[in-house]
Amino acid sequence: MPRHQHQSREKGPSQRQLRVGEMLRHALSQILTRGDIRDPDLEGVSVTITQVKPSGDMRHATVFCEPLGGQNADRIIKALNRHKAFIRGEMGHMIELKFTPELRFVEDDSFAEAERIENLLKSERVARDLAAKAEDDSEENNES
Repeated sequence: MPRHQHQSREKGPSQRQLRVGEMLRHALSQILTRGDIRDPDLEGVSVTITQVKPSGDMRHATVFCEPLGGQNADRIIKALNRHKAFIRGEMGHMIELKFTPELRFVEDDSFAEAERIENLLKSERVARDLAAKAEDDSEENNES
């Protein structure tokens, strides 16, 4: 394997990928805000596009989104994927790229994960462990 291919896999996204991802995110947000998509599953629903990750060749993009309140996420993600050809066509009019990427909508579960971690940190068990650690540290400092 050529050396430059190996190095590029270890790096994160390129500056271009980050820039294009942000451009796509803004375009998608505008399209969804306009309400041009006629689908009962999307009617009256506010969807947040949290991140768009384009592939290295910019021909595909994964769109991370979350419905406001996290309600009915599966149904909403399926609806967005049903309309991805329409959304892609609309994006093609708004962005200046050689190719408009194929889209794949997925639920952004980072909010749920953050909430899970926060609940763990607030649990009695963690509070007890932290209190015991603070007590041990205090005893060590007094002995020194």
